[in-house]
Amino acid sequence: MKELTKAQEVERSVMKKFKKTIWSKFILALKTYKLVNDGDKIAVCVSGGKDSMLLAVLMKMLKKYSETDFDVCYLSMDPGYNNANRKQVEENAKKLEIPLQIFETQIFDSVYNLEGAPCYLCARMRRGHLYNEAKKLGCNKIALGHHFSDVIETTMMGMLYGAQLQGMMPKLRSQNFEGMELIRPLYCINEDDICAWRDANELKFLNCACRFTEACEIDENASARKATKNLIKSLRKKIPEVEHHIFKSLHNVNVDTFPGYKKDGKYHDFNDLFE
Repeated sequence: MKELTKAQEVERSVMKKFKKTIWSKFILALKTYKLVNDGDKIAVCVSGGKDSMLLAVLMKMLKKYSETDFDVCYLSMDPGYNNANRKQVEENAKKLEIPLQIFETQIFDSVYNLEGAPCYLCARMRRGHLYNEAKKLGCNKIALGHHFSDVIETTMMGMLYGAQLQGMMPKLRSQNFEGMELIRPLYCINEDDICAWRDANELKFLNCACRFTEACEIDENASARKATKNLIKSLRKKIPEVEHHIFKSLHNVNVDTFPGYKKDGKYHDFNDLFE
């Protein structure tokens, strides 16, 4: 019997051991939110972390097995990684048989000495570069590796730290790149299940590899997210389905009970609504 490659082993694990927790939820998100359609050309954005690498594996499998007629490419931006991190991204892509196209920027240099929120600015700049490169390749969508747990944590952080009720959408139209969309195919997949997939396959991926977090112990946003993770974990002890309740609440918003809300960037005040 012919020995399987590492990439084949990983794909088999998705279809067998992790079919219920990963593959089925991946397909659920695609169907529920209509993320991949005939005629699409999708740039799967690979940072080198566990989430984006799983996304690349799943999209490669989807292209192989799906009846939907779409094209896919795998795009990775090197924003200024050190040599070891760049090498790890390349080696993982080779191991998982992902035909990765890498382009270089110097975003890390641009944000390293900034005060305030360098992580926020870095994320915005990275996304802009990814949209631009994807459009050059003829793509109409970029796919990012945000997952179910990101959705829950971002919603909670918005309430606790940002004083707003704001979710994370499964897909968005770009405001700056006409005709481009952003999709999140891991929208229904829990981070714990991604970690279990990674560990079962003995894979090692990048965590945050930027110079800013290399130079300091932890940044404010990461600290807030860690605190939110811990809060959700503690709530789970008393309310086992707490994350699913939060997720479902995002799909079941009763606007009539809110004293104010924003729509298309315009704020609607309670008194105006009451009148």
